Amino acid sequence: MLSYIIRRLLLMIVTLFGVSVAIFLLLRIVPGNIADILFDSAGLIDPAEKQKIIVDLGLDKSLPVQYGQWIFGLFRGDLGYSYVSEKPVIDEILPRIPITARLAGLALLFAVCSGVPLGVISAVRQNTWLDYGLRILSLSGLSMPSFWLGLLILMAFVHYFGTIPIYERQPATYWAWIQMLVIPAAAVGFRSSALIMRLTRSSMLEVLRQDYVRTARSKGLSEGAVTFDHALRNAVLPVITTIGVETAFLMGGLIVTETVFNIPGVARFLVEAIRWRDYPMVQNLVMFIALVVVVVNLIVDLAYMLVDPRIRYGQ
Repeated sequence: MLSYIIRRLLLMIVTLFGVSVAIFLLLRIVPGNIADILFDSAGLIDPAEKQKIIVDLGLDKSLPVQYGQWIFGLFRGDLGYSYVSEKPVIDEILPRIPITARLAGLALLFAVCSGVPLGVISAVRQNTWLDYGLRILSLSGLSMPSFWLGLLILMAFVHYFGTIPIYERQPATYWAWIQMLVIPAAAVGFRSSALIMRLTRSSMLEVLRQDYVRTARSKGLSEGAVTFDHALRNAVLPVITTIGVETAFLMGGLIVTETVFNIPGVARFLVEAIRWRDYPMVQNLVMFIALVVVVVNLIVDLAYMLVDPRIRYGQ
C-alpha cells in the first residue's frame, strides 16, 4: 500500500511537470502577448514604450529563463504578479477558489444523490415505464447544454418570480451561500447526474445477472439486501471512477455556468486571463486545476480498496 502511494506521488510530480511545460509553451506559441493587446486596445504605436513594457514584464528573456523563474517561484510560494491588475496572483486566485469549490461541491452532491439512486431504480425496474422515463430523462441531461439550461432557468425566474438568481453580493452566512448557488449547481449538475445514472444502470444490470446474485436470492435474502449489499457494492467501482472524473471536470469546467449566473469563480477568471495573455495568472490557474485532477485520481484509486477488499495495491 505504501509503495503504491509513493509510486503514485512520483507519477503526480511527473504529470504536473508535463502540464507546466505544456501550458508554458502553448501560451507563448499563440501570437501576441500582453504588450500587443494593451497597445492594440489603446491605439498606441510608440515602439519604445512597447519595448519598455516587454522588458518590465520580463518577456524579453529566453523561454528557459522565464520557465525557470516561474517554477522556482512556485517552490518558494511566489506565484508572481498579474500583468493586468498588477496585484499578486495569489491574492487574485485565493478568493475565487472557495466560490468555485462550493459550486462544484453542490453540483457533485446533486449529481451523486440523484444519479446513483435513479440508476439503481432504473436497473431494478428494467423495461418498465419507470425505466423508460428515467432513460429519457438521462438522455435529456446528456443532450442539453448546461448554458442553455441555465438561460432557461433565468428566463423562468424572470417570468414567474420577477427576479434573476445570479451572484450579486457577498452572502453573510453559509446558508445564504447555499441558497445563492443551489440553482446554478443544479443546472450544471444535471448533466453529471444523467451520466452517473446511466453508468449506474448499466453496471447494475451487468451485476444483477451474475450467479452470486441469483444465489443470494435463492437463499431467501430480501430484495433490498440483494440490491444494495450484493449488487450495488460490486457495481459501484466504475461509478466511483465517473464521480472522480466529474469532480475534476467541475473544478475547471464551470466557465459557461459561472458566466451565465455572474459567479466570480476560478473558471470564469481563467478565460479572462487567457484573453489578456496574463501569463502568470493562466499558468498558476491551470496548475491548480491540474493539481486537483491528479489528487482526485489518487483519491479515487484509494477508494477502490475501501469499497472492494479484493483489490490490493503494491503486491
